[in-house]
Amino acid sequence: QVQLVESGGGSVQPGGSLTLSCKVFNYNSSNFYCMGWSRQAPGKGREVIASVHSDGGIAHVDAVLGRFFISQDNTKNTLYLQMNNLKPSDTAEYYCAAETPSQRVGVCHPAKYNVWGQGTQVTVSS
Repeated sequence: QVQLVESGGGSVQPGGSLTLSCKVFNYNSSNFYCMGWSRQAPGKGREVIASVHSDGGIAHVDAVLGRFFISQDNTKNTLYLQMNNLKPSDTAEYYCAAETPSQRVGVCHPAKYNVWGQGTQVTVSS
């Protein structure tokens, strides 16, 4: 079945950078309707922070806008999240997500993701 496997998490000081990767197995990543990154901080709910649509459209939530950048390399079947100027508030488990194609049209939506990775931990502290 389709698998998403994240890597690249770790511990970093405030102001540092990390790049997360999400490798797609048993599926062609270019066929997903949407792909995204979500995170879940301790004691909080999971939120989608960045997404890329099959038409190339990209979106980031305000909390990471200008610091995080989502990108997709379909030749490598991989989704990335470049994270710069990390803050302690970015500490969370980060998950890759994807939406398989269906009859719907429209923008990427958090509730439509139906494939999830296992997560990778990012810790930002001094």
